[in-house]
Amino acid sequence: QVQLVESGGGLVQAGNSLRLSCAASGGTFSSFVMGWFRQAPGKEREFVAFISWNAIRKDYADSVKGRFTISRNNAKNTVYLQMNSLKPEDTAVYYCAAAPTRTTVPENYNYWGQGTQVTVSS
Repeated sequence: QVQLVESGGGLVQAGNSLRLSCAASGGTFSSFVMGWFRQAPGKEREFVAFISWNAIRKDYADSVKGRFTISRNNAKNTVYLQMNSLKPEDTAVYYCAAAPTRTTVPENYNYWGQGTQVTVSS
């Protein structure tokens, strides 16, 4: 069983940056594809980014391309999401998740963190 714990959320002004972290325990972190998703009030959970186990393959939602960067440190069992040029529409609860294969579909992720709130003010 893999446990995921996100951190780094908060309240920021538009144009600023935040770095989210997700620490994993209880499994073989380096074998998983790691993803970030977000869910805004009244909306469905949506894909943000994923990174392959060896960090070679990455994919981003169009809405965050060029602004967000996903990375991982397998030695620290941690995945990161660097968020730059934040916009009010980025406001959401951000979740990290683990999957056995590369996918943007949330139903294909087996393990989820509890989420961290990101609020971007205009």
